[in-house]
Amino acid sequence: MKIRPLSSLFALVVAVSAFSPGFAAEEKKSLPQPDLKIDRSPVAAGPENRVASYADVVEPAQKAVVSVYSKRLVREQVRLDLFTGRLSGGNHVESGLGSGVIISSDGYILTNNHVVEGANELKVALSDDRELIAKVIGTDPKTDIAVIKIETKDLPAVTLADSDKIRVGDLVFALGNPLGVGQTVTMGIISAKGRSQLGLLDQVGGYENFIQTDASINMGNSGGALIDANGRLVGINSAILSAPNERGNIGIGFAIPVNMAASIMRSLVETGTVARGFLGVSTDTITPEVADQLGLPKDTKGVLLSDIAPDSPAEKAGLKRNDAVLSIDGKPVASREDLRFVIAQSLPGSTVTLAIVRDGKPRTLPVALGKLVENPNELLAGIQAEPLEADARRRLQVDNRINGLLVTAVAEDSPYRDRLVADAVIVEIDRQAVTDLKAAKMALQSGRHLLLVYYRGQISYQLITVK
Repeated sequence: MKIRPLSSLFALVVAVSAFSPGFAAEEKKSLPQPDLKIDRSPVAAGPENRVASYADVVEPAQKAVVSVYSKRLVREQVRLDLFTGRLSGGNHVESGLGSGVIISSDGYILTNNHVVEGANELKVALSDDRELIAKVIGTDPKTDIAVIKIETKDLPAVTLADSDKIRVGDLVFALGNPLGVGQTVTMGIISAKGRSQLGLLDQVGGYENFIQTDASINMGNSGGALIDANGRLVGINSAILSAPNERGNIGIGFAIPVNMAASIMRSLVETGTVARGFLGVSTDTITPEVADQLGLPKDTKGVLLSDIAPDSPAEKAGLKRNDAVLSIDGKPVASREDLRFVIAQSLPGSTVTLAIVRDGKPRTLPVALGKLVENPNELLAGIQAEPLEADARRRLQVDNRINGLLVTAVAEDSPYRDRLVADAVIVEIDRQAVTDLKAAKMALQSGRHLLLVYYRGQISYQLITVK
């Protein structure tokens, strides 16, 4: 049997069918056209009680969303491959893509810090296809907010909403330039509010208070707009959670609330830095068991003050250990993260009112906040450290086999002063070698940690608890 191509077999069947007895050729007859129902009116012209389009809401916001292109000069040490004789490394340029939102007609733009971080050149593409050079006004890595500016006028600016008033279930749209395909709009709802402890910020001590949404967000959307059904800005798109080994959207995206972003923006524009309030307390979240011990209802939400820093705003205001803080200026604080966030968002010198319970009795206390001083070399509370360099190694006569972070200073009120001393070298954290301060900070999140410490020729393990 000979195998034929499918097309040949088809031709043979047609031929047999046409000339075999019982198969007479029929004349081709015209069939009646189907009766189609066509409505050529715009989709928005439907019944008044049904929303058929959000085009009128989205279009004005689209004009205020821009694409942000960055270039970074990366310098690498030149290396010679002894086997091939080829050189590798050297200087090269990396390109990046993100989005931004015009928030004033004179050219101020909100975006993410990670969109502009380390950039040697920034270019902004407007909705009218103009491309302009942008300069960085200020950045805040702890919230992933950056403010950039372009020199032009009469730009379309977005209207800001009050992000404290959004609710789970509210309709939202994500605008930006995902994966470089061009400006795109996706729709979803507010899935959750106040998301924290996600580890999404590449910054120890970052302030996470994200809006979660299922509106599709992908790479390139960073810094773009999350708007509500009235076209108002409610958040700055910042991050997504993806499936393992994947980088695409699975319906879990995060945006920085616009109230927080606007507060950071004002501070960056006015001073170039961010000033945060300081209270001076150590806290623990109140659990049902703790509430029962304090004589409070088991469903009480708040934080328990476990320590008061000497000469701090908290001590001056009369706060005491074991006070239960339930709200600040009427805003509930259900966890230690809530309290930390609310205080940090308050201006230094401002007065906040704390609703507390002391010895079973409710009361209020006004507190004049101080200014939070953040030291980039602070590894832990009251512990300063830096990479162990050759000069310090010689001065302290540290064995050449020892590498790590040198403790340079220990404050008298540091909770770790009984475990760490100046001139000690932290060799490992949780059995992982450390030589980089940033990586060490990331490793020392809340919980118990085992440190391998070298001091004056002796190596020992030290167990610490980070709150």
